[in-house]
Amino acid sequence: MSQVPMITLNNGVQIPQVGFGTFKVDAAVTQQAVENALEAGYRHIDTAAVYGNEEGVGAALRAVNLPRDEVFVTTKLRNGEQGRDLVQRAFEESLGKLGLDRVDLYLIHWPAPALGTYTEAWAELESIHRQGGARAIGVSNFLPHHLETLVEGAEVTPAVNQIELHPSFQQPATQAASREHGLAVEAYAPIGQAKDLDLETVTGIAREHDVTPAQVILRWHLQQGTVVIPKSVTPERIVANIDLFGFELDEEQVAAITALDSEERMFPHPDEGNFTMLD
Repeated sequence: MSQVPMITLNNGVQIPQVGFGTFKVDAAVTQQAVENALEAGYRHIDTAAVYGNEEGVGAALRAVNLPRDEVFVTTKLRNGEQGRDLVQRAFEESLGKLGLDRVDLYLIHWPAPALGTYTEAWAELESIHRQGGARAIGVSNFLPHHLETLVEGAEVTPAVNQIELHPSFQQPATQAASREHGLAVEAYAPIGQAKDLDLETVTGIAREHDVTPAQVILRWHLQQGTVVIPKSVTPERIVANIDLFGFELDEEQVAAITALDSEERMFPHPDEGNFTMLD
C-alpha cells in the first residue's frame, strides 16, 4: 500500500492514485468487496449515490476500522438532485448512508445539460466544501465545453474530472482541457470493463513482463499521471489490481497502448445521456 503514489490536487488535498471502484457492485456484496480491498491495501474508495451501495461502503469502513484520515472516500451527486434546493439534502443523505461526517471528494456525476442545473449545483458543492463537508469537490463526465462553462463562473475550481478512460477510448481533448484548468484526471472503467484486456498489444506486453493484461493497462494509466479506480469482486483480482509497482513500461510500450485509441464509447455521451430522473 505504501507504494501507491499520492496525487496532489489543486487545493493541496492528496488522493491515492489507485482506488477501488464500486460501480455495479451489488449492494449485497459491497461490504465484503470493500473490506477485501482495504485489507489488500487500497486507501481510496469510490462510490456514488446512484450505485445504491453507499451503505455497504460505510459498513466496510466501520468493520475494518482504519483511522478516518487514512481512507480517501469519494461519492457523487445524482443528476435529478442537481437543483439548488436538493443538493444539500442529497449530500447529507449520502453522508448518512456512509456513516461519515465528511467525504474526501464529492462529484457532480454527469453534466446532464438538458437539465441546465450543473452550474447551480456547483455553487452548492462550493458551499459544502467551505463548510468542511467535502475536502475537495469535482465533476465527472464533463467535456471541455462543460468545463469552460463551469469554471467561468466558479469560485472554486474543480479538483477532479472523473471520465471514461481506457486504451480503446482515451478522450485526449477532455484530458487536456481538464489538466489545463488544473483538474486531475481520474479514469473510470480503466480497463474498458475487461474489453481491452484481449487487445493483442496489451496481451503481448503482459507476456513480456509476466503480469496480467489488467496490470499492464493500469500501469499505463499510472505512468501518465492518471488516477485509476479498477473494480472487481474477486479477491485475487482485487489484490492484483493494486500490485503495479514491480515493473515499468518503457516508452515504446506506453506509445503502443496509447495508439489503441478509438472513438468508441462504452458509456453514454455526456451531451446526450441527460438522465433527467434520479440517476
